[in-house]
Amino acid sequence: MPKSHKIILASGSPRRQQFFKDFDLWDRFDFEIRLKEVDEIYPDSLKAEEITNYLAELKAKAFDGEILDHEILVTSDTLVWLNDKALGKPKDYDDAVAILKSLSNATHEVITSVCFKTATATETIFDVTKVTFNTLSESSIRYYLDNYKPFDKAGAYGIQEWIGLIGISKIEGSYTNVVGLPTEKVYNYLTQTFL
Repeated sequence: MPKSHKIILASGSPRRQQFFKDFDLWDRFDFEIRLKEVDEIYPDSLKAEEITNYLAELKAKAFDGEILDHEILVTSDTLVWLNDKALGKPKDYDDAVAILKSLSNATHEVITSVCFKTATATETIFDVTKVTFNTLSESSIRYYLDNYKPFDKAGAYGIQEWIGLIGISKIEGSYTNVVGLPTEKVYNYLTQTFL
């Protein structure tokens, strides 16, 4: 069967890239990773999924005029939302310590937005997962940061890493959303819209 569409994933995240490869859609879609640098700045008035929607769409706008008729651009953004405040990627080691201390013995939300852009339309979906951490000791936080260096991750942690194994007591919603992509929603959107 000829491939009618090409999916272009605009994400440098190895986790998101692997999810797309694991979808096993490549007998029906072509696939390419195409990256562009985008300053992830958003208006202070935005909250929760408004932020991730805005940033996912901002990343897609960088490709304006470049998307061909058969191409589907996919961009995304993930943040941690705690006490009415966005926690993005840590600025440095000390910031990562402070972020993980704030998540200790608390429940936060992980929000991921995914933008699908074609030559004629743009649509954005999002998902929210609630994650609860046990109390994290200072030594556990520093061990994790020293050994796993999660400085490229929103909220300064990866649920699939050591800190998730020893620190998370409860999760409500999509696990893969916390990793960085609500895979079931993305898969369903792609197959129902384009196949």
